[in-house]
Amino acid sequence: MSIIVFAEQRGGALRKIAFETISEGRRLATAAGDSLKVLLAGDNVSGLAVELKKFGPDEIAVVNSDKLADYSTESYAGVLADYVKQENPSLVLLGHSAIGKDLAPRVAARLDAGLVSDCIKINYDGADFSFIHPIYAGNAVATYKVNSVVKMATLRPNIFALEEADGAAAVIDFAPEIAASRMSVKEVIQQAGDRPELTEADIICSGGRGLGNPEGFDLIEQLADALGAAVGSSRAAVDAGWRDHQTQVGQTGKVVSPNLYIACGISGAIQHLAGMGSSKCIVGIDKDPEANILTVADFGIEGDLYKVVPALIEKLKEVNG
Repeated sequence: MSIIVFAEQRGGALRKIAFETISEGRRLATAAGDSLKVLLAGDNVSGLAVELKKFGPDEIAVVNSDKLADYSTESYAGVLADYVKQENPSLVLLGHSAIGKDLAPRVAARLDAGLVSDCIKINYDGADFSFIHPIYAGNAVATYKVNSVVKMATLRPNIFALEEADGAAAVIDFAPEIAASRMSVKEVIQQAGDRPELTEADIICSGGRGLGNPEGFDLIEQLADALGAAVGSSRAAVDAGWRDHQTQVGQTGKVVSPNLYIACGISGAIQHLAGMGSSKCIVGIDKDPEANILTVADFGIEGDLYKVVPALIEKLKEVNG
């Protein structure tokens, strides 16, 4: 048997979640005595296989087609489903990214496969896989078993460790018939700036209603610049029109798991915690001593953020020279 990983790329560049998913696939394949196969699809993406080899897959199947230049659900779902049908693996892994959340259920439906999304851990007990998924806004976790022959899972970004491994993966061409899509991509609008993407960022600085006004995010941007961080926001800030929805962290926004999450003027409602509770280290800054964020934070700072954050920025500048 084998384990298949879908290696996500955008615009000809591999995403960090691709390496995390392959690393976890390698660990599970070793435990189960399976081979690890990677599917890389896109337009003129063969050169990316060199980067994937560093993480120890046994085989990399490459699909090159101008029909895959831009992501479309229909085309990519057909390619991945065809590859899974050919290989008949025990497990298929994707990242729980915007693409993975769209692609995985479409493929699962085509294959009649069971799917567990947003996994934070996968275990192998010697006979079968079990999948750990957070529930109740992250206040509990559930363990799932999947009864279908082919099992599928999406993995939460920034949870699974990157582990390079020795190996000389065979690179093969996979050339399925790609049907003409019933939709076409007319334009791709990318966010300006060079900040890391929110779901893949190692450090995130977020602001909430406690900033008092939209101009307060200028201070959050300065803090993010000093740390090389992404900028997030609470739902209250988005609802007030201060930030775009794409920056929202929480149950109705994006789920993030950075190494460091700094919450400025965010009370710590359960809906927000559901989106960032798995962060490795949480720093909360709020003048309300009863704010929930101060009770869940690894480091809580009770004070006026307009005094605390500038002092923090100056100290970071001093440390960074």
